[in-house]
Amino acid sequence: MAALSKSIPHNCYEIGHTWHPSCTVAYLQITQGALEEAFKIYGTLYLIAAILRRRKFDYYVHKLLPEILQSTSFLAANGSLYMAFFCILRKILGKFYFWSAGFGAALPASYVSILIERKSRRGLLTIYMANLATETLFRMGVARGIIKPVRHGEVLLFCITSALYMFFFRCKDGLKGFAFSALKFIVGKEEIPSHSFLPEVVYANVEKQIKRHDGVSRKRNIVALTKKLMDSVCRHGPRHRCCKHYEDNCISYCIKGFIRMFSVGYLIQCCLRIPSAFRHLFTKPSRLLSLFYNKENFQLGAFLGSFVSIYKGTSCLLRWIRNLDDELHAIIAGSLAGVSMMFYKSTTISMYLASKLVETMYFKGIEAGKFPYFPHADSIIYTVSTAICFQAAVMEVQTLRPSYWKFLLRLTKGRFGLMNRRALDVFDTDASRYFKDFLPKLDPRYTVMPPELPIELS
Repeated sequence: MAALSKSIPHNCYEIGHTWHPSCTVAYLQITQGALEEAFKIYGTLYLIAAILRRRKFDYYVHKLLPEILQSTSFLAANGSLYMAFFCILRKILGKFYFWSAGFGAALPASYVSILIERKSRRGLLTIYMANLATETLFRMGVARGIIKPVRHGEVLLFCITSALYMFFFRCKDGLKGFAFSALKFIVGKEEIPSHSFLPEVVYANVEKQIKRHDGVSRKRNIVALTKKLMDSVCRHGPRHRCCKHYEDNCISYCIKGFIRMFSVGYLIQCCLRIPSAFRHLFTKPSRLLSLFYNKENFQLGAFLGSFVSIYKGTSCLLRWIRNLDDELHAIIAGSLAGVSMMFYKSTTISMYLASKLVETMYFKGIEAGKFPYFPHADSIIYTVSTAICFQAAVMEVQTLRPSYWKFLLRLTKGRFGLMNRRALDVFDTDASRYFKDFLPKLDPRYTVMPPELPIELS
């Protein structure tokens, strides 16, 4: 357990900005580095997003740069203000306590910074940081023996989340916006129920569509006839009257779903690896082959492909068994489809989707008048979540998600790793576990405690 009542008399130079004794100079250096990195991050992100969304020329002229600068200021302020409040708290308290070096300094810094960011982005940032903070707290609990991890826990969480997501997807007005569009792309529009029609009417409409499709196909050339032959093979076979995949039978419907989403997952993972692969284009050309034959490419493809095929197959099976199309089928189909995460285990994906699900259910509760609405709740949640992550980054890096730790190092030009964590070991969090070989070179003229001497507790 962390020694909450302990304190150390070191000043902020001895603990925080060990590379320079001046608080002002250290703050300016952190600010400069954070501004550079934040501009690179958001400049690239906003430009790619604008291209993908096919923004008009007017957006590039009048809105792109202001949005980049606003988000850059937000991210830079989060890092630089942390250093400012780190020094301010030390001067006010006269000592460092367990909570002051991380959580205490990050709390006001995070709140001020999130107010700089655009309101439209605060919700997304809040979900991400809440997800990260929850994962960090879980790892803290495991490290202290308070929580016992469940084997394949991320898969179990994904099964539950998937079941509820698919249920809301099947319900009328259950999901809206990006979540609905994403699931529609993944599982297909055939799984969206026609609430205003009975199964018999839907089946009649399907037969009309098949006949119309056949009539058009007769007028096509040899290539079209070949395609028609393949389509006829897919159509001949079992298909329940409630199923809306009129072009295929239930078996080919599931197989096609697997192939389609396997290809999507494979291509996504390939695209993610392109920057690192082309970095070694001239030094190690053989590494380009790993772009296509990497294990993770097939794992993500298998995950997405099996998710869709299991969901569609279970939905079709339940329609055959119960002789109707029911929203409750989505709970069973979604939970079984969640097992597909065994191919691509990811705590990050499970936690993020669970966080978004909680947000969706909360706003539905507000619309129904069941839950109260709290103004500025997103800013408060972001602030507390970020402060928790900074506490972990200072006192117990081993509990922080590695990708976020690398991000903090990038944002501060590596200076977050220069903190004197040996002095923080007295708080019993094993703060220096990954920094055993690092000993800051401090100028004795600006130190309170000789670095070589044992640390006395008060």
